Amino acid sequence: MTSSGSADLTDPSSLSRPHLRRLLRKARRSLSPAQQRAAARGVYRQLAQDPLFRRARHVSLYLPMDGEIDPRFLLREAQRRGKATYLPVLSAWPRTKMVFQRVRPGEKFRPNRFRIPEPDINARRQRKIWALDLILMPLVGFDEEGGRLGMGGGFYDRSLAYLARRKAWRKPVLLGLAHECQKVGRLAQASWDVPLQGTVSDRHWYMAARK
Repeated sequence: MTSSGSADLTDPSSLSRPHLRRLLRKARRSLSPAQQRAAARGVYRQLAQDPLFRRARHVSLYLPMDGEIDPRFLLREAQRRGKATYLPVLSAWPRTKMVFQRVRPGEKFRPNRFRIPEPDINARRQRKIWALDLILMPLVGFDEEGGRLGMGGGFYDRSLAYLARRKAWRKPVLLGLAHECQKVGRLAQASWDVPLQGTVSDRHWYMAARK
């Protein structure tokens, strides 16, 4: 804590993960609708013309909740360019599993058990995660080294756990999307955490150093 009593996010190691998660969720939820719209446009401008986005043919995104930065401008742009777009869908069983299902313009969604909109499960429209080119991921907090603090459910980490068995991989490229206020100092990473290649905020790119 700082002398003023507020948390020092430049040193997140002094906070427990649940405490840090609560602080950062509160910060993003405090953004006004106008600030959220401006942030959505900002992350769109950062990514839409970047080669990583332009070259990707199979792109996974997400639908925002709880103050997450909104990637729907990018979703519509990807569909306009003829890319195959996917959303994560929670499996009915096992309940810890997440799959990636193709979605098309104008498709209707219904809330899942976490109240996140998603399409009805259709196995014929799903794609293996290793066959995606680019995954744009939501997060609660991030650092400049590829560290990501998620909501705590571990769905992305379990889906990407196979990458721990590889010394290097070319795809999928893993990029976090975030508000600038979600940036913190170096995050302590658990053994199951899968690092990002970078994070794109509404203001900046933060590409992690390659090991």
